[in-house]
Amino acid sequence: MLRGMKLYNYFRSSASFRVRIALELKGLPYDYVPVHLVKGEQHAAGYVGRVGAALVPALELADGQLLAQSMAIIEYLDETHPEPRLLPGDVLARAHVRALAQLVACEIHPLNNLRVLKYLKRELRLEDAARDGWYRHWVREGLEAFERQLLLLDHERIAAGLAPSRLCWGDEPTLADCCLVPQIFNAQRLHTDLSGLPRTMAAFDACMQLPAFQSAQPSACPDYEA
Repeated sequence: MLRGMKLYNYFRSSASFRVRIALELKGLPYDYVPVHLVKGEQHAAGYVGRVGAALVPALELADGQLLAQSMAIIEYLDETHPEPRLLPGDVLARAHVRALAQLVACEIHPLNNLRVLKYLKRELRLEDAARDGWYRHWVREGLEAFERQLLLLDHERIAAGLAPSRLCWGDEPTLADCCLVPQIFNAQRLHTDLSGLPRTMAAFDACMQLPAFQSAQPSACPDYEA
């Protein structure tokens, strides 16, 4: 078992939240190392010297090796500690889960992360209302696509003689749920309209009944700021 892992992260970072969920689901201990993005701590020489992209999260292993990028970190954890499995064993199911996860991580999140929002305000001189409108537009559009995809996958499951999913895929948390929950948290924080997304929000609510998701949420972090 891995021991002495350190997770460099920020309580409000969606990508960090994904990894915290995965670690909690797998019951893996780690030291929480805060990197305050708003204060620019990710640009400190000591951090950039180890994490070239100057992003969070980063997972330091017991032997000192450092892993970056939340999706790569979670897949590493899944390969080294396969129970509970976050990527299904079936190759087709695994592709569906990855597609859902990437819909959040590659389509929604890049348009609304902190770097983008700062650029809109500082360099493009957008007022707060316009910047927040940008955020809400792209998050809403992405979540509508996510909703449609969940419904399509449920229809496919039913046609194959399977029950519709309770979470994003099936009844157990997967990589897709690790990505969805933090995105919904941030959407709620910025007052995004989440109406008309019954399948998506049902998956979110079901996840939030699980102890691992509760333990990983921002308000449970030692550096949490209301």
